[in-house]
Amino acid sequence: MNYRHAFHAGNFADVFKHVLLIGLLEALKAKPAAFCYVDTHAGRGCYDLRGEEAERTREYVDGVQRLMQAAHLPAPLDRYVELVRDFAEAADTVALSRYPGSPLIARLLLREQDRGMLCELHEEEAAALRTAMRGDARFAIHRRDGYAALKALLPPAQKRGLVLIDPPFEAQGAVFAHIRTALDDALSRWPNAIYAVWYPIKRREPIAPFLRWVANHTNVGDALVAELLLHPDNSVLRLNGCGMAIINPPWRLDQQIKDWLPTTQRLLAQGGNGSSRIEWLKQT
Repeated sequence: MNYRHAFHAGNFADVFKHVLLIGLLEALKAKPAAFCYVDTHAGRGCYDLRGEEAERTREYVDGVQRLMQAAHLPAPLDRYVELVRDFAEAADTVALSRYPGSPLIARLLLREQDRGMLCELHEEEAAALRTAMRGDARFAIHRRDGYAALKALLPPAQKRGLVLIDPPFEAQGAVFAHIRTALDDALSRWPNAIYAVWYPIKRREPIAPFLRWVANHTNVGDALVAELLLHPDNSVLRLNGCGMAIINPPWRLDQQIKDWLPTTQRLLAQGGNGSSRIEWLKQT
């Protein structure tokens, strides 16, 4: 694996993914029963925005930093900014120097009775993740392939939960094939869990078959898709946008996304060709 998320931490795709993640975890917390959070590609947990990788691309400047400097945000975006600021211990938005990955966002939100299982295959990233999560008995760290881990770890003791599948997409067709195989087995083992699959958008063609597969899978009930694009989806030379397919979404999640997604598109725009959408996937 050559991908290193440190180059992209805090960019527009992280904003989109993490606002959704916060909404999903908060929805699970609305009920007192414990839940389990499973992250198949957890990364290193904490990202240094003043480090060599982040400073080389400075993608966070047009991502999280724009929201940190914005006023009158919708409640979900305001909650995201609050968590990022608390994590970074930054009262001054200009001084933001570190960014939480999905595991540390979960660490900020999970209750005492909840549990997390974090998978990361890359040795260096897994070691950094262990350091970032040190001392928190709610979380188990697994240095292993996230897809294979779903077969080994599901179902957990908790009946409710969320599985975040957020792999590096170095070859989209092959990655979607891995995701389908993993989901097929996971849905048979833990059918009532929420499954959230993040994907990049460069061109539309590799994505459409996967979304059709989700819509027509026999073990999938409701499925929702949300997307944010900063550019038209017609070039493989750049990340034009990203999306998330959500299986078994919480009640009224679609309305919540409608409350913040247009504002996010406006604040993170990089020209006049951006767009966003949210829709329910239907069987064909």
